[in-house]
Amino acid sequence: MRADRKWVERNLGFDPIAKPPPLATFAFKPAAKAATSEDFQREIIDFDSESTEGLQFLAFTTATGLSRYVDVPWPKKLAPKTGPKPRRAGSSALPRADVLLVTWTVDEGHALSRVLTPGKDSRNDYLSYTHNFAALAKKMRPGCPALQAKRLGAYWTTSIGGKSVVVFKSDSHMSQDGPQLPNIDLWRQMIQEVQPRLVITTGTAGGIGTQFEVGDVIVSPIVRFDCTAKFKSKPFAQLHYASTAAKTTHFATARSLFKVNAPQLPKDNTRLPKIVRVGTTALSSSVVTTDFFGFDTSDNHYKLKGLGDVSEMGDAVLGLVAKDMGASAPRWLAIRNVSDPQIKADGLTIRQQAAIAAQIYKGFGRWSSVCSAITCWASIAAE
Repeated sequence: MRADRKWVERNLGFDPIAKPPPLATFAFKPAAKAATSEDFQREIIDFDSESTEGLQFLAFTTATGLSRYVDVPWPKKLAPKTGPKPRRAGSSALPRADVLLVTWTVDEGHALSRVLTPGKDSRNDYLSYTHNFAALAKKMRPGCPALQAKRLGAYWTTSIGGKSVVVFKSDSHMSQDGPQLPNIDLWRQMIQEVQPRLVITTGTAGGIGTQFEVGDVIVSPIVRFDCTAKFKSKPFAQLHYASTAAKTTHFATARSLFKVNAPQLPKDNTRLPKIVRVGTTALSSSVVTTDFFGFDTSDNHYKLKGLGDVSEMGDAVLGLVAKDMGASAPRWLAIRNVSDPQIKADGLTIRQQAAIAAQIYKGFGRWSSVCSAITCWASIAAE
């Protein structure tokens, strides 16, 4: 799949260049005008389809909100069971659990909570997590999401097939926190507190190559940095990390469960989203972590071709932390869904292409995240 202006018009009902969305539809207002890649990156992180701006976006476009979500018909005895309100205060350590599951943007949080903590929404209900916030905040740059939210994230618990899970929506981001990278400290802290045997980082990503459609899910035990901007001088800038291959027992079932919400994905999709299982050695089929708002283009502007299946802005930090932990590190996976496909570069500036990618995310990020949330369920159920 390759998206251009006509693709957006067919699938979201507007031409993003000739008739861009109004200012009222933007969560991060600078992204509406002479936006930089940083502005678009922040818009993706902050955009909330259930906020005033999100409702304005839904009214302007043909995109749909999660009010149309259809409950997943889970296999018997494997339905997620939302836990009670955590007994401890948000300023305390996270509870112990078999699995630590972390997502990142506001709309990813909405989708993940709808699927795995039914009845509890990540924005409205989850417990704010502030343990050691004061110490980590000293390393954060002014204006970053965590400082604005005055917390490191929010969490709730669930169980799947008898496995306990901490579901965490992070407000700390590698791309946003600043040069001291306190997100590394947060990962270490969460793992030490939860003591999980499996850690999953999940959410949206840009597909690399035309073989992917919106909603496809990449399950990867390999993450790699492609830092060519703000962190290019760091020793990890081009490193990669590997864990243990995913267990696929429930992947076929997971894909069949995509069906009930697949009608909310783009009309141009030609098939049900697929699940791509990455092995432990194929670097060309991995999750790529950039230190800039990179996305695949038909002219390979950001040189992502051949680096992996999808690009995003943080997962390799988990690999870095696990590597530093050595033998005590838990198994981990990156489970990323394609929220925007390759962008057709012909006749468009790179800023216009970035605007297209961001608008596609705003239209379909939550719905493609439903697919990755179901895939997370499958990976946890197989443990």
